[in-house]
Amino acid sequence: MSMLQGGAPGRQIWGVAPLLLAAGDALAARFGAVSVRGELSGYTRAASGHCYFTLKDSDGAAGALRCAMFRRAAALVDFQPRDGQQVELRGRLAVYEARGELQLVVEAMQQVGAGSLYEQFLRLKARLEAQGLFSPERKRPLPAYPQRVGVVTSLGAAALHDVLTALQRRAPQVEVIVYPSLVQGPEAPASLVAALQRAAQRQEVDTLILCRGGGSLEDLWAFNDERVVRAVADSPIPLVCGVGHETDVSLCDFAADLRAPTPTAAAELVSPARADSLDRLATLAHRLQTLVHRRLDSQAQHLDRRAMQLARPAQALARHGQRLQQLDHRRQQALRQAMQQAALGQQQAASRLHRALAQQLSRAQARLQQVGERLPRAPQAPLARADGRLQHLAGRLHALDPGRVLQRGYAWVTGEDGHAITSATAVQPGSRIAAVFADGRADAVVQEVHPQTPVARPSPDAAV
Repeated sequence: MSMLQGGAPGRQIWGVAPLLLAAGDALAARFGAVSVRGELSGYTRAASGHCYFTLKDSDGAAGALRCAMFRRAAALVDFQPRDGQQVELRGRLAVYEARGELQLVVEAMQQVGAGSLYEQFLRLKARLEAQGLFSPERKRPLPAYPQRVGVVTSLGAAALHDVLTALQRRAPQVEVIVYPSLVQGPEAPASLVAALQRAAQRQEVDTLILCRGGGSLEDLWAFNDERVVRAVADSPIPLVCGVGHETDVSLCDFAADLRAPTPTAAAELVSPARADSLDRLATLAHRLQTLVHRRLDSQAQHLDRRAMQLARPAQALARHGQRLQQLDHRRQQALRQAMQQAALGQQQAASRLHRALAQQLSRAQARLQQVGERLPRAPQAPLARADGRLQHLAGRLHALDPGRVLQRGYAWVTGEDGHAITSATAVQPGSRIAAVFADGRADAVVQEVHPQTPVARPSPDAAV
């Protein structure tokens, strides 16, 4: 460090370069790495890749800080910086000696709020990915030749103009239906969901394009809203997402069936090039013409063969006559064989019937003979048994006859009422009684009654 001594004793005089260098060292020692927030102004990128701009306070204060961001640090920025954008810078203060200006050497740049938004983006992406919304198995192929293409975007967006221009250039035959929606702001998610649902309900297009132009993470945040991402994943119509520029990424890109780097690229992906379609049609027409000619040639040869056959009708009639004779001969043979088989079957049936009748007649005659032999003997045994039974009953009846008892000297005493008197206690003196004997009856009047102890009397069976 060079200094000049002169003037008053102890007075230090600096050279310009040493003073700037010392100021730079003091700033580095005092502040080190610093972070600062402000608004970009005069942003330029040199051919070398270095970026130069001014950082101002967003509240309109007069302060301004010159900034330099070298190529290596600029390559790490994940968005496109532009004037008026709010950013947060991290770097070190230094003095640019060539002009003696204070400047900030920027080592990192991010949009204001981008840190928290990006964290939300990553968390939501991880959660939806775990639920399978971004699974490759959900992706569907796009129709090769769509007739109608639906576009979900803002009517005033430049992206709509880009899509319509690309479709008109590549496939003018394709009809375009626009489903208007907000694409930025707090009401954009609900508007996008409603537009997607409207397209799904109408079912009038073959493919959908969801698009808008580029912007900051905040500008594109509607396409990171969970409601919109789920609506994209649930769309029954194959969907291409063309949001932002090539470096912009949204969650709708992962949920869509196909991601396009730009809206124009989305239009190119859903529509086949007109020239390619015409070439394809020409190829198909040539193949069809070849097949038709080949078929016509084959039919012409077949017609020639038929014409040659018709040119000799006598031969054809002769062949048919021979064929008829053969068929008639075979018919007669079949008829004779059928008649012979029928006659033989009839004879066999008659023989079996005759044998069966003879056997039945023989069995009937034998049965009749047995019955005739048993018939004379059949009444004798029952009559003998009945006679023996009758004699037995007559003997018992004779033994029980009360007349035989009376013949042995007994009498049957009855009262005036005709009932038998079996005890002396049943009569009183003066009672009229009748005594029935074997040969007659005697009426009497009881004079005296002498009851006594009853003695055993023989039963009628014992008397007999």
